[in-house]
Formats: sequence, C-alpha cells, structure tokens
Amino acid sequence: MTPPRTDVVIIDDDRSLAEMLSLHLDDLNLSCKVAHNGEDGRHLLKAAKPRLLLLDQHLPDTSGLKLIPWVKEHFPNLPILMITGMHDMEVTIHAMKAGADDYIHKPIDIEQLDTAIKTVLKKSAHMAVKAVTTATDTIHKPKLVGTSAAIVAVAKTIAVASQSDATVLLTGESGTGKELIAKAIHHHSQKSGAFVAINCAAIVDTLMESELFGHEKGAFTGAATQTDGKFAAAQDGTLFLDEIGEMSPNLQAKLLRVLQEQSYERVGGTTVIKTNARIIAATHRNLPQLIKDGKFREDLFYRLRVIDITIPPLRDRKQDIEMLTSHLIMRINAKLGKSIQGLDEEALHLLKAHTWPGNVRELENTLTRAAALARGTILDKSLIELETATHMPTNASQQQSALKSLEELEKEHVLAVLAQTHGHRGKACDILGISRPALERRIKKYGYTS
Repeated sequence: MTPPRTDVVIIDDDRSLAEMLSLHLDDLNLSCKVAHNGEDGRHLLKAAKPRLLLLDQHLPDTSGLKLIPWVKEHFPNLPILMITGMHDMEVTIHAMKAGADDYIHKPIDIEQLDTAIKTVLKKSAHMAVKAVTTATDTIHKPKLVGTSAAIVAVAKTIAVASQSDATVLLTGESGTGKELIAKAIHHHSQKSGAFVAINCAAIVDTLMESELFGHEKGAFTGAATQTDGKFAAAQDGTLFLDEIGEMSPNLQAKLLRVLQEQSYERVGGTTVIKTNARIIAATHRNLPQLIKDGKFREDLFYRLRVIDITIPPLRDRKQDIEMLTSHLIMRINAKLGKSIQGLDEEALHLLKAHTWPGNVRELENTLTRAAALARGTILDKSLIELETATHMPTNASQQQSALKSLEELEKEHVLAVLAQTHGHRGKACDILGISRPALERRIKKYGYTS
C-alpha cells in the first residue's frame, strides 16, 4: 500500500522552530516531515515528494539560497517559502529570482505564514519557475533597506521585473527612492550595458530630443559634430526616464514610436538605429489625471506600465526608519569623513514620530546636517532639525500647555496602536517598529490590558 503523500517538508536547523511549525501545520491538516540540514533535506525531498517546501536560509552545511537551484532542478513545480532571521533585501531579491515563491522573516508571524502557504498552494502545480542567475554589473550595487511588508513587496516585484526586458513604471512621492529601485532592477537583470538616467524635468524641450536620440552634424545651430544620445549610451542596458510626467506631448509621441518600433533616428538624420535599451520610467505625478487633463498620452501610459511598482512613502514604513538611519549614517560617514555611531533614544524617537513629507531624501538630508554639526559620535535630539507642524498653537502659554513629555507621547501612541490592532502583538510591533520584548516591556509599563 502506497503511503500518503507528505504535504510539507521543512528544512530548518532550528529544532524548536521546526517543531512549532510542524504542530501548526498539523492544525491546518497538512502532513509534515522535517530535516535539519541540506543533505538530509535533499534525501527527504526525494522520498517525500511534498506539495510545499519551507526552507531556512541558514543551514549547517549550506544555505537556503544555494539549495534552491538543486530543488528547482529536481522538483521544478515545488513551491518554496524561504524562512530567515536576516533582514537584507538583497537576500530576498536573490531568493525570489532563484525561484522562491515567498519570503518569511523571523520571528514568524503566523497569520503571514498562513496567508503565504494558502497563496502558494493555490498556484498552478504546473507552473515552473526558472532559476535566474545574477548578472554582473559595473554600477554601484543599490541597497534596498527595510523589513516592512511594503518594502518587502517592492523587493519581490524587483525580482520579477529583473527577469524580463518589459518596461517598468515607478510611481511614488518625491524622495521615496525611485532611481534606487530602477538601479536595483537593472543590477539584478541580465543586461550587460550601462544604467543611464535622464531627468525629463531638468532639460528644456528643445534640447531633450537631442539628449535622448542624439543629433547629426548641422542639425541645428551649434551642432558642430554628430552626437549620440542617451538611447545609444543605454544600448544593451537600461534607460531611466525620471519625471516622465513632465515630458512634452511632442516627445511623448516620439518616445511611443521608439517603444513600438524599437528604433529611432538622430535629430536631423534619416538613418534608422535599432535599440534594445530597457526602459524604466518614474514619476511623482498622477498620470491618470494628466491623461484626463489631456497632458499625457494614454497609449504611452500603457506602454510604460507593463510592470507597475508603487514605492511607499516613508510614513507608511516607519518600522524601517531605524535600519534606514543606520544605513544612511554609514554612507554619510564616508561622504563627510565622520565616525558617527548612531543616535540616542530621544533623537530616534523624534525621527520615528515625524511624518517625513520629503521621504527618504528628507531623512538623509536631516541626518547629513546633524552629522556635519555633531562634535561627538552620537547624534542627540538637539541636532535633529525637522519641519515644524503646520497647526501648532500660536499663543506662548497655549504652546507650553500643549507640550507633552516624550514618555507621555510614547504611551499615547503605543496604547493607540494596540487599540487599533485589537491587542495583536505582531501587528503592533510592525507598526511601532520595535521588537516583541520591547513591546511587552511597554505593555507592562503602561498597564495595557487586552
């Protein structure tokens, strides 16, 4: 008699976590078998032929990333959920590119895990995911920083987008890091050429056409020599069109033609030049509204938006602020020749409480100014200069009475988040950007009862 097929194989060296996952999967009526290293995992997969693999990134004899290609070679239709305690978006992108279907961070949120399991098991069993190797690149490796659900979702889309030459439209507020995302897509793609960027809002319309397509000698006054444009520079690479919403209707029509025909002519020329540059466009403008206003071509919009990535504002990913701050300080130290080690607790609280209308760019500028003025290695709140609120009391006595201590503000905020999440610790930690033990200490301190 043939034994029943195993639903899930877990490969994780953390025995207590593996046991916890096994018990939880049993509650979901999913049969489960466990291996604690890569070699045993290979043998178990061959014997069990499961419907799903839960794979830890760190194993005693290998890594989850190194194991994925083997899994995909022998079990091309097997869904993989990666599990890791690391919070490096590069690992997420590489795992998704290699063939992982989703990525779960430790400590594991059971609701997130359940959702991921249901999603991957619903996918077609006949869908094979091709492993993609990472291309080498000459540009500085872009660093996507954060662990919030919003930025992890962006990282997953980058992994998908980098596997084809489809045009990508990046939308989001100013300062959210659209060029960084564009560079990350290019970096993880198989493009061998350069990453070339042009700001459509920074160059007057009369010169933009020449900047994009180049010009022939004598094409206009001052054109003393033949010049290649950005499309030529981006051959075999990526052309990033920033602030595409500012492009004139005339140039929109010409860009649409290039996208349709994969060719162009220099200004003043008749020779047709083929291009294989991958196009990534970005804007902070509302393109659908510009289309309604007759300022942006609808056909170009759909040509650009084959893959659409919306980059979240910093206020919607505040749990990433501490990690972003550490990353930015390292960059600022290199730029300014400083040795800043970090921020004190009050300064970090100010950063987390701010709404950041200028997003990551504003955060970097704030930290750069603080680092430039700092005399020591720790940034304190006196060095943090933020945009003031627009609706503060005008009377001095009203101002003084309206002010509260940091502890009072923290208490109000923590209790409000717990109320909003109905006491769900995992969700509250995500919103507050703190660890579970740190939340439990505050719950005890502030007397919260669910």
